[in-house]
Amino acid sequence: MILTTTSTIENKNIKEYRGIVFGEVVTGIDFVRDFGASITNFFGGRSEEYEEELVNARADAINEMIKKAEKIGANALVGVNVNTESMPMADNRGSMLVITVSGTAVVID
Repeated sequence: MILTTTSTIENKNIKEYRGIVFGEVVTGIDFVRDFGASITNFFGGRSEEYEEELVNARADAINEMIKKAEKIGANALVGVNVNTESMPMADNRGSMLVITVSGTAVVID
């Protein structure tokens, strides 16, 4: 499966557009990771806990989008867009990481 953020694929002809597909992941950041990240935020530096969770969640969302594209007969995705958001939980005991990816499923030569 070819994925690109552009609307075309170099040296490939788009024969058919199958529609927009999405992949979504909402994952909790537990209290321990939130606490560790808040310490990193206070003293400065990178939060490996959040980075690891972000990498895994993004990969899961992209894989979900690819499966949906394959299900409708596509062999490539163009115009891929990744959105990342963090939102606090209602009880203020942590955060939820929201990853949404989208792209146009296409059939190429």
